[in-house]
Amino acid sequence: MKRRDFIGKAAAGTLASGSALAFPSVATAKEKFRWKMVTAWPKNFPGLGTNANLLAKMITGMSDGRLKVKVYGAKELVPAFEVFDAVSKGTAEMGHSGAYYWKGKVPAAQFFSAVPFGLTAQEMNAWLYYGGGMALWRELYAPFGLLPAATGNSGVQMAGWFNRKIKTVADLQGLKMRIPGLGGEVLRRAGGTTVNMPGGDLFTSLQSGALDATEWVGPYNDLAFGFYKVAKYYYYPGWHEPGSTMEAIINQEAFNKLPKDLQQIVLTACKAANMDMISEYTARNNQALDILINKHQVNVLPLPDEVLEKLRIIADEVVAELGASDPLAKKIFNSVMQFRQQVSRWGEISEQAFVRARSL
Repeated sequence: MKRRDFIGKAAAGTLASGSALAFPSVATAKEKFRWKMVTAWPKNFPGLGTNANLLAKMITGMSDGRLKVKVYGAKELVPAFEVFDAVSKGTAEMGHSGAYYWKGKVPAAQFFSAVPFGLTAQEMNAWLYYGGGMALWRELYAPFGLLPAATGNSGVQMAGWFNRKIKTVADLQGLKMRIPGLGGEVLRRAGGTTVNMPGGDLFTSLQSGALDATEWVGPYNDLAFGFYKVAKYYYYPGWHEPGSTMEAIINQEAFNKLPKDLQQIVLTACKAANMDMISEYTARNNQALDILINKHQVNVLPLPDEVLEKLRIIADEVVAELGASDPLAKKIFNSVMQFRQQVSRWGEISEQAFVRARSL
């Protein structure tokens, strides 16, 4: 006890005199970082833009301000379709977008956004987190110095807004439609003319007649854009995007400079944002659909079975061709198709069977 008293008095004396045993404060010991996040969405756009804001807020808050992330909407720092390059080059440390926008640079990236007649949101998350999908995604983006992470999902989307009725496959002939990714290639082979443009340009393009139809997301986002003012028919289901994953893309070099705890905060925040988006869309889509039908008298119609069957046949061909385009694409294709087959069997006797039973 005497020895402990001596040590305690010596330490107290040393600290009081401000000499040798000085320890760095927590504030000065922990470096602070400032990141820019560029997005493919209009600033503060409901669901997509606000998810980017939420992700930045969570990273900043969870790190107690050690890593502050500032969000830039489409065109504020870079155009919507330049997010990938901006983050790859280090112009911004982080991006928020959809992987199918990069089909011209990385065709296989489309597997990680939406595959026509592919995985639902829940199935997509299962494949990414527990089916090997995330490792394949990171392998695909590694040559570009990027680290991807899922950061949201819209769930099953709507087929889109149309200014003509779709009764048969023949009605798709010559249809000028904004539809990105693999879904766009399917429609093109079905006789349509596909266009890819940012969401902010869609309303005026429909209004002017530059487009005959457009898909965007679903009732929540579509109501916000006011598409009901310039299109007559609202078709379902979203065969082209059954569970569209949004991505956070992170500059790998910037990520590597972070301490381990901040790296974990970034990835954990992405997972939290991923869960938050599908929860929000599930809640808000049904509310918005009610407004579209009852307040704005929107014609909500199902695509005919004949049309869906034709699109599915073409989709199988398109997806298989993408899977055969290179060795890594083949590995990704085999993984996601095998997972779809397995999870479909479980889904038939679980959620699908339950929903049918609930509707009796």
